[in-house]
Amino acid sequence: MAFKALQVTEPKKGLFERAIIDRNIDDLPPGEVLIKVQYSALNYKDALSATGNKGITKKFPHTPGVDAAGLVELSRHEAFATGDEVLVTGYDLGMNTDGGFAEYIRIPAEWIVKKPMPYTLKECMIIGTAGFTAACALWKMECLGQNPGKGPIVVTGSTGGVGSLSVAILSKAGYEVIAVTGKENATEYLQHLGATDIKGRDFVHDTSGKALLRSHWAGAIDTVGGNILATLIKGCGLDGSVVSTGLVSSPRFETTVYPFILNGVSLIGVGSAETPLETRISIWEKLSDGWNIKDKLNAIAKEVSLEELNSTYIDAILMGKTMGRIIVKL
Repeated sequence: MAFKALQVTEPKKGLFERAIIDRNIDDLPPGEVLIKVQYSALNYKDALSATGNKGITKKFPHTPGVDAAGLVELSRHEAFATGDEVLVTGYDLGMNTDGGFAEYIRIPAEWIVKKPMPYTLKECMIIGTAGFTAACALWKMECLGQNPGKGPIVVTGSTGGVGSLSVAILSKAGYEVIAVTGKENATEYLQHLGATDIKGRDFVHDTSGKALLRSHWAGAIDTVGGNILATLIKGCGLDGSVVSTGLVSSPRFETTVYPFILNGVSLIGVGSAETPLETRISIWEKLSDGWNIKDKLNAIAKEVSLEELNSTYIDAILMGKTMGRIIVKL
């Protein structure tokens, strides 16, 4: 049976092309569950894969898309039946296993989460890898004792996917949120998501060379890296946590040990793609209950077709010209 998919090819070494083609289900990789995809979502990682970044995807031709939500078409695993509403975020989907920018995927059963009851399949994709990363960040912070009483949490890159959803989840969890953005037209958007204060990038871009700064925040979720991450660490309050989730600015940063040994600051990494299934389900349960952000999701999402994704939005996210989440309707 034929289906539509975005495929990236390497016709010549170092030259990458992408096109929407017809594929056959028999060509999909092995797996116990065949899913008819209803929605996917665009992540920065997908755009890297779609432009030939071999740090993400090693072999081409390939279909990107680390997120997918849809209906089980065929299952050879007892946990899933035909017609089940399911979602997948992470693991190897869209990296070296053909991903969600296609009408069908076939994957191992252990990658799959049944759709949380409060959300539609589309809403699951608005959350997707970005929201799961944000929720995983807060989950890890609270495991180390972070709580709203300690003070505000800074979110950098606050209009991006992870940033937008971090603002919404933190606010729903009772935190005061300082949203940092370079977009001058983002105030109303960020206030709607729950930001209590909005700052420009200079707020977290210290160039003084000091090892420690006066504390203005109790923790942070950073999507940027570089000197901004270093500043967040230097300015974090006692026993606070700073989570690194991205590297839009730079994968490198320079700091000293003083914030860690004098202020007890914790630097946390989030590699959400490999989160164990048991933990993954627990975090989705929190997103369905105390961290339920259903009322914020429409403001975060822009729905596009596979054709629009290919022609416009893959390049736009690489240039920092998107806001919130780009949802792909299959």
